[in-house]
Amino acid sequence: MTKEWSPKSWRNKNILQIPKYPDQTKLEEAEKILSGFPPLVFAGEARALKRGLAKVASGEAFLLQGGDCAESFQEFHPDNIRDTFKVLLQMAVVLIFGAACPVIKVGRLAGQFAKPRSGDIEEIGGLKLPSYRGDIINGIEFDEKKRTPDPDRMIQAYNQSASTLNLVRAFAQGGFADLHRVHQWNMGFVADGAIGERYKDIAERLDDALNFMAACGLTSETTPQLQETDFYTSHEALLLSYEEAMTRIDSLTGEWYDTSAHMLWVGERTRQLDSAHLEFLRGVANPIGAKVGPTTDPDYLIKLIDCLNPKNEPGRLTLIARMGADKVEEVLPALVRKIKDEGRIVVWSCDPMHGNTVKANSGYKTRHFNEILREVEGFFSVHSAEGTHPGGVHFELTGQDVTECVGGAQAITEADLSSRYHTHCDPRLNARQALELAFAFSDRLKKDRIINNSSVMKQVVAGF
Repeated sequence: MTKEWSPKSWRNKNILQIPKYPDQTKLEEAEKILSGFPPLVFAGEARALKRGLAKVASGEAFLLQGGDCAESFQEFHPDNIRDTFKVLLQMAVVLIFGAACPVIKVGRLAGQFAKPRSGDIEEIGGLKLPSYRGDIINGIEFDEKKRTPDPDRMIQAYNQSASTLNLVRAFAQGGFADLHRVHQWNMGFVADGAIGERYKDIAERLDDALNFMAACGLTSETTPQLQETDFYTSHEALLLSYEEAMTRIDSLTGEWYDTSAHMLWVGERTRQLDSAHLEFLRGVANPIGAKVGPTTDPDYLIKLIDCLNPKNEPGRLTLIARMGADKVEEVLPALVRKIKDEGRIVVWSCDPMHGNTVKANSGYKTRHFNEILREVEGFFSVHSAEGTHPGGVHFELTGQDVTECVGGAQAITEADLSSRYHTHCDPRLNARQALELAFAFSDRLKKDRIINNSSVMKQVVAGF
């Protein structure tokens, strides 16, 4: 790759997963309008996230990233945003108890509108139309007009993202995230059953701790950290016309930032070394993620790191492993070992969703809870064996009571899928399933922490 970079230098590279807009003039007009809009996020916020991720890379924090598979215009509602935010707060509390360290919270929201597709064309009943690529590009309805890529959808996606961010910031900083409200985050359908009771137990223990702190003079009024939280946004940087239009120079540092989200990631379908997507992402100063699948070659991974993080900057690059439950313990060790041996600083995160998607007999795409859990367990086991830090998890989830993934304590079956299957793309965990998983890997984090602390104590005793 050449060292010269600009927000539009990606246009000189090979590009995949790009929509074919029939009216280029209309596309240019939409890009011009977007480039004049205010930023959705600020460079200082992105730098704060990078500092948090640097702590994750060094084993001092844990990354929780989750949210919608693909946001839609149709499901845009403040209650849906609130409930997804709630379940992420619940998961964070559970993880803090297990990991005994800060949890960096990153939502897949306020911009996660574009989706890569396996083919450009979808055919139903002999009719061929462009594939649905997310609401920022075209409509999900199998209709010629709706499926035609429309640049004006980028403007609508921006406006929805701005409204979503406005609400999320209010929740995070306006008292909703106050730890004294931890009981109120529990949603009705989650509160019932063993998972709800276990969460209630943590909430009561947290209440005891907060009461003790209050007696010592540490309250929400005297300690603002108790009533607010840091929350960041992320999405796949797939539609580069939109990303370029949202890229601005930071007045403090002179660096370029993509102001559409705090963190951006590149998927497996678009991370070829000489691709347009890597060309764009290498030049922005945001924290960057890259999906890593079971066919990834260790030497290629080093080249990818050289492209996206040539300065080996802590917190800059997160590698999101999505191997599949059957392959994670077979494939991941060589990749982890290679990066460790080369001295590269990355955050390792586990996406146990995309490698475990199957089609039910009914035709619905789904994911099995036990397979998701098995991949997370395998991810932790690999890092434990390699002496590295399992930095985080990356889930597709919603706060709604959907029936899209089978299994879990609710015992959702394939026959239940049709009752509340609302996703516009891939199946998501509902709030109860997400919280159940949080408890599972919180227990694993606690176990590893106890083992590690025991090992340290043994070394100290031996040293004496």
